Parts: sequence; structure tokens; C-alpha cells
Amino acid sequence: MLARRFAASLNGLVARREAGRRMEAFIAQDHAPGVEAQVDFGEVWVVLGGVRTKCFLFVFWLAHSGKAIHRVYPTQAQEAFLEGHIAAFEALGGVPTGHIKYDNLKGAVSKVVHGPGRARVENERWVLFRSHYGFDAFYCQPGIDGAHEKGGVEGAVGWFRRNHLTPMPEVTDLDELNAKIQEWEAADDARVISGRAEPVGAAFARERPLLAPLPVEGFDPGTVLHPRVDRSSMVTVRMVKYSVPAHLIGRRVRVSLRASQVVVFDARTVVAVHPRVAARTGHRLVLDHYLEVLRTKPVALPGSTALAQARAAGTFTPAHEAFWAEARKVNGDADGTRELIEVLLLHRSMNQRDVVAGIRAALTVGAVCADVVAVEARRHATTASNSSSEGGASGGRHLAAHHVVREERVVSLTQRRLTDPDAVIAGLPPDTRPLPSVAAYDELLPRRRTLPTGQEAQVSTR
Repeated sequence: MLARRFAASLNGLVARREAGRRMEAFIAQDHAPGVEAQVDFGEVWVVLGGVRTKCFLFVFWLAHSGKAIHRVYPTQAQEAFLEGHIAAFEALGGVPTGHIKYDNLKGAVSKVVHGPGRARVENERWVLFRSHYGFDAFYCQPGIDGAHEKGGVEGAVGWFRRNHLTPMPEVTDLDELNAKIQEWEAADDARVISGRAEPVGAAFARERPLLAPLPVEGFDPGTVLHPRVDRSSMVTVRMVKYSVPAHLIGRRVRVSLRASQVVVFDARTVVAVHPRVAARTGHRLVLDHYLEVLRTKPVALPGSTALAQARAAGTFTPAHEAFWAEARKVNGDADGTRELIEVLLLHRSMNQRDVVAGIRAALTVGAVCADVVAVEARRHATTASNSSSEGGASGGRHLAAHHVVREERVVSLTQRRLTDPDAVIAGLPPDTRPLPSVAAYDELLPRRRTLPTGQEAQVSTR
């Protein structure tokens, strides 16, 4: 079995001694479709959020067709190694039926056993991963002696880096870069690799049906940790702090540390998902995790780190700012902030776009009330849903009636009269009615019921 695997390498190396000296020659190899792949990492530099950052390019290369899957990660640790495989398997639609060739990467190999043969001590999680997807690993000789054994993927790393990652790409995050990479991969299907007769895409179309099917269940590529939630409602993962919902303070949670994400579980429920912070220190907070606490401590919101990060991320929009300012003006700082918190809680059950539309509608009618925002947000969601279904006789209405939509808005007349009686809001005419008065009833107070003289005497003698 080992001899057959070695013979299937891209460039078999034959060495013999002749006339007292070592002779080396490379023999071209033919690779059956769907059988073999090669994997490697390469360093790349990316301008990430305006900062020049060293990242790592994972490449999975099919030996028959030359089809390659690329992903960029902030690390080449085991979680990135496994996540790259999963991304490749899903993009290709299957798994090689033979083996995948590797260097002695730490994500797979715990120890290289020196001596004849290719014995390796594999990482336990890597063994579980291979068993889950059902493929064999072929480890190349350490150092330069084994470089030729996976020359295909090493060439693919250099070609992709020169043609797509030079000059350095400028992106906001790695998700944006990996989305671009998928577009480049699709365009590269038309490429003809030197020495081959057909484009990569055509060869892969013939190879794809011969790959082994993917398993029904997925595999969590993350490193599993069990930190305790501190008093700031955060967990520490690799020296970086990530927020979780405040009701978990003091409890242990399960963390899946992945290449680009940190996923936090309470039992089987996902309670937080954060982008992984590449720096060795720092913190990542989500404002939603602290809303229940801020209900009772509204004065803590203005200077909170969670609010600052929400503003920077764009989740706390100018519409939220305007609602908050108006709510504090009408209700005072504490009650106005509580009203804002109730609006923020709407995001848990409603779309961001609909809530923002509800805030703008409420401000238009002069109602800084979370209930009004909720009504307007639901109205916007319903209107958007009806608009997306137009084009057919849906909802029991005739096509001709689709453009006739009755406009209904919640208007707070009471609040308008209390804040600015002369204001004209939502197209309503000025309210010229006088304010209610009880003066007419006050005139009745001095009047007393008088009885005839005889009746008064009778009452007094009783």
C-alpha cells in the first residue's frame, strides 16, 4: 500500500548510484480522477482594515484536474487547518477517495518518527477529523527532500499569490477577501495549466462525480474550551475577551475557537458569535448582551465600551442616536435611555432594517415611544413583504389593486400637544382647540343646598 501511494506522487524521484555517484531523475505521473489531493499553507500579506497584516493562505489542490480551493486565515493553527478542509470539501462537493498529501504540519502531526518509512504520531483531533470524512493522509519526507512529493500544491500557492494577491489586497475583513477569492476561483476554471490539454473547469467537471460524498453530519473545526464568565459578562479566550449575555455571569460555557470566529455555547444553545480577534490582547463586546443590566443602570450606557463598539460597527445607527436624543429631551436622561433600550431589544425579534424604519417613522410623528416604534417596524415589515410578493395575484387582491395601498400611521396627538402645541406633524392641521379646563366646575363649589326654614328647624331638633 505504501509503495503504491509513493508511486502515485506528482513527480516520482528515482535515485540510483552509478559509477560511485548519486543520479537523480524526475518521472512524470498520471493521476486518476477523484483519488488524490494535496494541501499546503503559504504566507500572504493583506491590508486589513487599513493595517498591513500577515495572514496565511490555505490551498487544497486536486491532482487530476488542478482545481484548487483557497482560503485566507489569520493563523495556520489546527482550527484553520480543519476549517480549510471543510471549506474545500463543501466547495468541491466531495472528498478524494484515495489520500491527501501533507507536509508535517502541526495541525496533523504531533511527532515525526525518524528512521526508515513514514511513521508519524498524529494529533487525536486530526484522527477524528480524517475518520469523519473518510480519507487517508500521506506525509511527505521532512525538509527539502520531500518538497517534490507535493509540487503541485506548492506551485498553486505561488501562482495564486502572484496573480491575485499582488499587490496586497485592501479589505475590511477576511470574510470580504475570501468572498473575492471565490470569484477568482470561478474565473480560474478557464485557465489551462502548463502541460495540460484542457481547462481546469472541464477537467474538474469530469472529476467531481468521482469524489466520495460528504458525510451527513458536520464537524466542528474549533478548538473546544470551557472558560468561566467573569463579572463583566466576558470570557477570556487566548488572552482576548469576548462578551456573552449577562445572565451567564459566574457560569462556565463552552467555546468553539475557530479560525475566523469564536462561537459560545450554553449547553447546546449558541449564545454569542464573534469575529476572532487576531491580536494577542483586546476585547470584543456586543451591546445586546448588556441590555437587561442597562435597564436598571441606564446612566452606564453613554460611556460604555459596548456602545462605542456598536457605533464603530455601524449597528448603532444615526436613527438610534436621533431617537435617543429626542427621548432624553422629552422624558429625561434615565427614562429616555430606558425607552431607547426597549427599542434596542426589538432587534432580537425583528430585522435591523425594519426597526430603523420604525424609529424614523416614530420620529416623523413626534412619538419617542418604543411601542410606536414596534408598531411602525411591523408595518414596514408587512409592507416590504407585500411588495416582494407583487407580480402575481397574491393576498387575494387583484393585480390592479396592488398599487393602491392604504397609508396608516400611528400619530401621538397627546405627546405633540404636550411638547409643541403649535407643531404641524404628519400633514395634520394645527390644533387650535383650547386646553381642557375645570373652571366651570370650580364655580359650583361655593354653592350650597338651602332648605326651607321649617325643614331646617326639624333637622336641628332631631
